[in-house]
Amino acid sequence: MSFLCALSNKAPLRLNCSKNAFLIPNRAAREKQRSYLFRRDVSSTKPAYEGHVPLNALENAFLAVGSGLVLLTNPNRADLVAALGETTAIGPVLPKLRDRMLDSAEGRRVLKTRPRINTRSVDMQKLALLPENTLGHTYVKWLERCEVTPDSREPVHYIDDPELAYVMQRYRECHDLYHASLGIPIDGLSELAVKAFEFANLGLPMAALSALFGPLRLSSKKKERYYRKFLPWALRCGGSAQSMITVFWEERWSQDIDELRRELGIIEPPPVAWKKSKDIPMQEPTQEEAKNQTIKE
Repeated sequence: MSFLCALSNKAPLRLNCSKNAFLIPNRAAREKQRSYLFRRDVSSTKPAYEGHVPLNALENAFLAVGSGLVLLTNPNRADLVAALGETTAIGPVLPKLRDRMLDSAEGRRVLKTRPRINTRSVDMQKLALLPENTLGHTYVKWLERCEVTPDSREPVHYIDDPELAYVMQRYRECHDLYHASLGIPIDGLSELAVKAFEFANLGLPMAALSALFGPLRLSSKKKERYYRKFLPWALRCGGSAQSMITVFWEERWSQDIDELRRELGIIEPPPVAWKKSKDIPMQEPTQEEAKNQTIKE
């Protein structure tokens, strides 16, 4: 279907089906059905914010299913990861996260000021000059070590309510801070562990889908480590830690990272593989590291 072809575009996605996509015998009825359900340039409602793409229920469902299918074969499509996250965050999911923020003095300040995390809003060089064990320094070093940038986060398109759209954007832009605070890199195994943590901590359906189906792409060895070590840790840590969506990270750049982890209730993860440089492959935890972790557990 041309719908799947539409998913290859990098622009904000809207469903687009060909004339023969539906087997409706009456041509006029088929055209009416097609024009009502699948519009690319004409929206039934006015955009609520810059970049907003309003979707009706069927469009939302098709985009969710299509994004998920493509991601099974190409999980590196950041635009489709974002689309899946938004189209599955239906019902009470985002309102509950907003309510958690409203119940927290820190979270209320975030909702009131709506800060953004990217290289235009955050002075990364200043953070790098902070003492080594601070959150800010840890975050910048994590970005460098994992060779990622906060500017890579997709803007929200498919959440209708502007405030809930910001909640989703905030989660998305703080995802790397979750990694840095947990002390976990971005290889496949570690990413799935963070997704499981996010599901337990935030209740996002997309995180649950990733934690459930993502292991299908892992090797047997990594799959065993995921189910035996990382998944139990992620569910336990995410379920007991403070809701990460309520943290005003920008107010905590100078805070000691170990103190922050204790405050948030973060449990030390199993030994992880870190990429030392572009020329050095991922290093598996040593036997000594694994032994020490077993003793701690």
